[in-house]
Order: sequence, then structure tokens, then C-alpha cells
Amino acid sequence: MFDGFWDNVFRYPRYFITILAGIFLNTFEPFLPLLKRPVTLVALLGLLTGALVFVTLTLRAMLGLSTI
Repeated sequence: MFDGFWDNVFRYPRYFITILAGIFLNTFEPFLPLLKRPVTLVALLGLLTGALVFVTLTLRAMLGLSTI
């Protein structure tokens, strides 16, 4: 009844990584042509940096890790 049970269980992490890689590639593939022009590359990097700083500062304020 439990033949190959652990083999099946150990396949799940590989499946999970494959699904995440597929989601990542399908999400960011449309942005690849935009990275060929320097103006849009700088704009996208600025947008990404701004979003990361915004999320970081918001979470630090919400969790009370520092006073702003």
C-alpha cells in the first residue's frame, strides 16, 4: 500500500521549485525587451528600487523596528 510513498513525498520540493520558476519566468519575460533600451532600464531599476524602499520603510514602521 505504501510502496514508493517516500519517493512521492520527496518529489514535491522539486515540483514546487519548478512551479515557482515557471511563475517567475512568465511574470518577468514581457519586461525583457524593455531592458534593451538604457532609458527604460534606468526607469525600471528606479521603480524597483523605490518599491523596495517603500515596502521596507512601511514594514519597519508597522512593526516598530525604528522610529521614522
